[in-house]
Amino acid sequence: MEIKATAKFIRQSPRKVRLAAALIKNLPIQEAQEQLKVLPKRAAVTVLKVLNSAIANAEHNRQLKKDSLFVARVFVDQGPTLKRFRARAFGRGAPIKKRTSHLTIVLAEKVIVAKEIKKAVKDKEVVKKKD
Repeated sequence: MEIKATAKFIRQSPRKVRLAAALIKNLPIQEAQEQLKVLPKRAAVTVLKVLNSAIANAEHNRQLKKDSLFVARVFVDQGPTLKRFRARAFGRGAPIKKRTSHLTIVLAEKVIVAKEIKKAVKDKEVVKKKD
């Protein structure tokens, strides 16, 4: 089961937000929160807010326990760009792009997949047969 939370039109460039978002991929919830709390980047605050929102969605809407969740996917997409102009020499103007981003965090439950269990049992049987 997947739980999703998004933040749109974040007034920070996607490149900078991706730095903070990449750190929490495939981490348990507790570790991800700890990583973001100590990260000295402005984007870490936004990513932490969206992560907390996803956790609240899981607990409130799906009645899942916080301990059984991990960050399955995190992706940052580019939003609309605000175009501004800076005055330059000889009456010219140089464009400035104020970029925005859309952040999505997807949480999933830690579940031991049946295939992994079967594979582990099969490996044990192979070891026993060799003896």
